[in-house]
Amino acid sequence: MTEAKLAAKAEAARPSSRTSREVAKVVRGLPTSDGAGVRLTRIVGSPSLPDLDPFLLLDEFRSDKASDYIAGFPEHPHRGFETVTYMLAGRMRHGDNNGNVGLLRPGSVQWMTAGRGILHSEMPEQENGLIWGFQLWVNLPARDKMTAPRYQDIDPEAIPEVALGDSGRVRVIAGRVGAVEGPVRAVATDPTYLDVALAAGAAFRHPLPEDYAAFAYVYEGAVRIGSGEAARRLARGELAVLSRGDEVAISAEAEAGRALLIAGRPLKEPVAKYGPFVMNKPEEIRQAIEDFNAGRF
Repeated sequence: MTEAKLAAKAEAARPSSRTSREVAKVVRGLPTSDGAGVRLTRIVGSPSLPDLDPFLLLDEFRSDKASDYIAGFPEHPHRGFETVTYMLAGRMRHGDNNGNVGLLRPGSVQWMTAGRGILHSEMPEQENGLIWGFQLWVNLPARDKMTAPRYQDIDPEAIPEVALGDSGRVRVIAGRVGAVEGPVRAVATDPTYLDVALAAGAAFRHPLPEDYAAFAYVYEGAVRIGSGEAARRLARGELAVLSRGDEVAISAEAEAGRALLIAGRPLKEPVAKYGPFVMNKPEEIRQAIEDFNAGRF
């Protein structure tokens, strides 16, 4: 075992004055389809995990069959929340009714604030090959639901990586790892969005505010989450809802693993949802539908 791996294992075993987050619940996603028939797996937003304040939905789309994704997500509305698209493979072109266009390519991120309303499309820019990525929905507080729409489009080169010796690395999309800060800013929910890749035998500890909601989703290999005897193994396709605490430990034992670690400040506000609209009150949903039908988005 290399010195870097030994150091990582020693760090994971180091006594800590922090309160470790453990696995409170394990969820597997459900196969479904959205848009014009895109096949995906819904992990947050399923009956077993309807939401995790401030997170409303997490989808993974992954297929090398064009028939599973080629029809894409034609123009559709959103109001009252943010969408975060993270691409691992493939290319997706987005556009909206304000004339904005952009290209999501491997490693890139789009953080879109729908605010008071937007019509946009997300269409594959390929006819064959693997397309793979995630879309996360993040709620907005009542005071920001009718803000002007905006985009944060981040190229792969603009997402910093923190090396864990030769034992792995962390891509910092939002939040901070040591002195490295991610490019995404979202003041209301103060999000952390990390892509953690660990070689076998590697470990990673990360502090989080004690009262923030947090989860980890394993999308390659397997990892263990938690400290000591309470640590639990999670395999590909499993999401761990994390208990309260101010630190999370992630490790890989006999095999490598890769996981998203996502956390944010809960809004603790009432939620009214109807398809692509997320507001606080039913009457606000009715207003959103009326505004969309009247062409006011």
